[in-house]
Amino acid sequence: MKVTQISIGRFHHFHLARQLEKHNLLDRIWTGYPKFKLKDEEGIPIEKIKSFPWLHTPYMMRNRIGIGNWHWLNREWSWLAQNTLDLKVSKNINQPSIVVALSGSGLHSGTKAQKKGGYYICDRGSSHIRFQDEILKEEYLRWGLIFEDIDPRILAKEEAEYEQSNIITVPSEFVKQSFIKKGVSEKKIAKVIYGARINRFSKIAEPSEQIFRVLWVGSICLRKGFFDVLKAFQLLKHPKKELLVIGGIATEIEALLPSWNLDNVIFKGNVPNDQLPYIYSTAHVFVLASIEEGLAMVQGEALACGCPVIATNNTGSEDLYNDEIEGFIVPIRSPAIIAEKLQQLADDKVLRLQMSFAAEQKMKNIGGWDNYGTNFKNIIDTLP
Repeated sequence: MKVTQISIGRFHHFHLARQLEKHNLLDRIWTGYPKFKLKDEEGIPIEKIKSFPWLHTPYMMRNRIGIGNWHWLNREWSWLAQNTLDLKVSKNINQPSIVVALSGSGLHSGTKAQKKGGYYICDRGSSHIRFQDEILKEEYLRWGLIFEDIDPRILAKEEAEYEQSNIITVPSEFVKQSFIKKGVSEKKIAKVIYGARINRFSKIAEPSEQIFRVLWVGSICLRKGFFDVLKAFQLLKHPKKELLVIGGIATEIEALLPSWNLDNVIFKGNVPNDQLPYIYSTAHVFVLASIEEGLAMVQGEALACGCPVIATNNTGSEDLYNDEIEGFIVPIRSPAIIAEKLQQLADDKVLRLQMSFAAEQKMKNIGGWDNYGTNFKNIIDTLP
């Protein structure tokens, strides 16, 4: 039985498609991405990529045309993009197949596959959507803001997908535990840790001896714990410290930034991907204080470049590296603990160099995406 994949965007699903193709399991992958942007997807025959871009592609362009802040429109657009893709794929399932769909995009197709004698695997890249909704509400209130609730239609559809699917695949122990806490049977959950394209990331330079550089890479938002990192940086005692921030600034952060001391904080905005290996290599430590996400692969990128990582246990860090070996793993909402770990690395060059070497070795042994593909195939093989 062949696999039909559904992923509204790229995410990790095109890595999975390459792996399924290697194992002769891929029938096709459906996406909301326009086909002209997918010509560089080596390892996937172009005829197996099915694009349905009519809603998702203009949705991706909304900021460029000046409607990125129209919340009501964005909510409706997002819902329609995912649901119409799901409905489109369901009409093309006419024989037994295995649907592997990113959560939010597979209920109709997965159910159709089951009715035809196939199976449905719901692939969730972040924590249980109800858990996610609740913890983000808490975080926004922590900073005096109101979180725009996740669309109730999406909440209802995702929870229906969890119930309907034969298996739920997740990328980390943190995500798995979020499902168990919400009452999903552990027997239904399969953890498949993402791989990493480490050939693109390696140590190519050394950090400066003149400064102590703390690095942030990613969206600058409350979900990723930016203000906890900023507070930790302020607590760090070092005469030549620097916080280098790479990424776009979310609206809620812009509203609160004026009240913070931003001395020695450098906002670089988004940078080309080919600049990242040098940026990681010349940082003394990378910090990610996320409140919630599945498995943030920026951690793997930093480690591959020999940059020790400090991250919360809600980033999937425990499935990627070892506490006190390649970096540190800390609780969420713990700027004082992050500051303590920063101080250790700033004060102890030998420790930092040991962690840097261990980080490089760890990522060299991760096996790219091949282990992920093999593990996913093994899950498919368990289907009756």
